[in-house]
Amino acid sequence: MSLNNLVKTTKKSKKRIGRGHGSGKGGHTVGKGKYGQKTREKIPLMFEGTKIKKSLLKRLPLLRGKGKFKPLKPSPVVVNVKYLNLFKNGEVVNLESLAKKGIIKKEDGKRYGVKILGEGELGVALTVQLPTSKGAAKKISQAGGKVENV
Repeated sequence: MSLNNLVKTTKKSKKRIGRGHGSGKGGHTVGKGKYGQKTREKIPLMFEGTKIKKSLLKRLPLLRGKGKFKPLKPSPVVVNVKYLNLFKNGEVVNLESLAKKGIIKKEDGKRYGVKILGEGELGVALTVQLPTSKGAAKKISQAGGKVENV
């Protein structure tokens, strides 16, 4: 066996920049360039690098008015008329009864409110004590039920 037939076993490790002369990369600028923004700090995510182009933040529409810094108002939980067929004739539909039947979660109903919309058909006469759309109110009354605004 001679030295020129040996299998090469060395593997060069990655150079760790910014660790001085002994790191194998050099001292002073250590591969980060000579001057400029990239040598000194991390560039922010929204940085666009040019003064000519209007920045993205300036191009977005401005939200005006009193609720400028408030989150947008959450919309109510929607329940369509077709899901009310789970109820029996003459039952009352409110937050508690919808939660018992498993149609909505009680916490969500209390936090966001519930609104009945008119998709589907209704075959049972019910008393609804929740806000409804005009189409849903029409379908409930056609089925023989009534809508009570609480």
